[in-house]
Amino acid sequence: MRYTLRQLEVFVAIAQHQSVSRAAQTLSMSQSATSTALAELERQFDCQLLDRLGKRLKLNALGFQLLPKAVALLDRGEEIEELLQGQSGISSLEVGATLTIGNYLATLLISDFMQRYPESRVRLQVRNTASIVERIALHELDLGLIEGDCQHDDIVIQPWIEDDLTVFCSPRHPLAEARSADVERLLREAWIMREVGSGTRRTLEHAMRHRRGRFNILLELEHTEGIKRAVESGLGIGCVSRLALRDAFRRGSLVPIATPELDLTRRFAFIWHRQKYLTTGMREFLRLCREMTAGIQRSDEIDLPTIP
Repeated sequence: MRYTLRQLEVFVAIAQHQSVSRAAQTLSMSQSATSTALAELERQFDCQLLDRLGKRLKLNALGFQLLPKAVALLDRGEEIEELLQGQSGISSLEVGATLTIGNYLATLLISDFMQRYPESRVRLQVRNTASIVERIALHELDLGLIEGDCQHDDIVIQPWIEDDLTVFCSPRHPLAEARSADVERLLREAWIMREVGSGTRRTLEHAMRHRRGRFNILLELEHTEGIKRAVESGLGIGCVSRLALRDAFRRGSLVPIATPELDLTRRFAFIWHRQKYLTTGMREFLRLCREMTAGIQRSDEIDLPTIP
């Protein structure tokens, strides 16, 4: 072969970071060595893989074709190296999870995974659905665990488990006694809501798509716990996964509000790039996820440690 795995590794890093200097830092190489490796790969095949736009490097058409194949080959190479070293073939795993999954499920799954495979290295990124989808599309993540919808042509989506959103308020809020509200009343209330691009926000807005009127959004927050604290303090009402509210409902610090006119059911799902090679680590992590939810219909039925 006229190319080396190191050249492909440099190409992938530059493509993902859109910068030679940042790729060099990631690979622990000098900037000149990184630039030389890419230039040599392009010279050997008399081609160009990236275009320079100002200070950024962007993949061209050939680069887009090469990227998923290069990532797959590097993944296979890493597995071979692990096997030759007498290990399980499970090395590094880059996982992205949306907030509810990341805060309540992913850390437990990763802990279990690393106990079973102590030689493995797992990195977790917790972002909203739009951000996880974007990183999967750019091959920056191996596997995504999301709460929202994904319509990207290059991404495989596989359903996992049902999840219910629940509208909630402080026990001192006027709705706490009624414990139920119609759409008209909900639109009059002040809302503490997730940001645009989150799966939670999309599910709530989709449920309201045929209704007239807009939400009165007092505050947008990127973190579920921040929304819970703001609602507890009486700033307004919120809507997040029932999984995230289970302990607060048990303590009585928050109160559920029934919304019979709205369908707030969604599904957690796994996503990965359509051209991604499913490594042994990815397959094992998916198996552990399904094992955690075996025989369970909804996310809030998962047996989790109780938060006092």
